[in-house]
Amino acid sequence: MNVELRYFASIRETIGSGRESVDTTAPTLAALRDELIARGGAYAQALARGRAVRVSLNQTMVDETATLPAGAEVAFFPPVTGG
Repeated sequence: MNVELRYFASIRETIGSGRESVDTTAPTLAALRDELIARGGAYAQALARGRAVRVSLNQTMVDETATLPAGAEVAFFPPVTGG
């Protein structure tokens, strides 16, 4: 299935792109993240399991256990702090 990916802030800077379209068989957001990490390089660095990464599914913040539907928009964010 095809999904649209969006990357924000430091994740976008590390990967070098703000968006891409990918074909995946991942059933969940966690499995999708693991597929991206397996690409290695900048993806492994930006999305590594030891890093805090927030994720949204169709513009709603969700847990990585969420089911990934075909045609979804998935966005990855680093944690945000403010003052």
